[in-house]
Amino acid sequence: MQITDVRVRKVAKEGKLKAVVSITIDDEFVVHDIKVIEGEKGLFIAMPSKKALDGEYRDIAHPINSGTRERIQTTILGKYEQTLEEDPEAVIGEM
Repeated sequence: MQITDVRVRKVAKEGKLKAVVSITIDDEFVVHDIKVIEGEKGLFIAMPSKKALDGEYRDIAHPINSGTRERIQTTILGKYEQTLEEDPEAVIGEM
């Protein structure tokens, strides 16, 4: 599995949510709405999720193992940092 494209949409509002990302895997499969979040220990990603009937949020798509999750997170955060360096003022509207 190769992540062949990463698209970062930074958000304008203040808060922990820093960006929303879409990734393309092997030029064949896209996952939208991965969130870049500022936590107490630094940046991390949250996979796309939806609210269930019981009020809990459940991932819609997620990696099966920690190695894959780490590879996805490293790639996304690297692209996010690159985006900040290229244009720290650019944001795409409020979420």
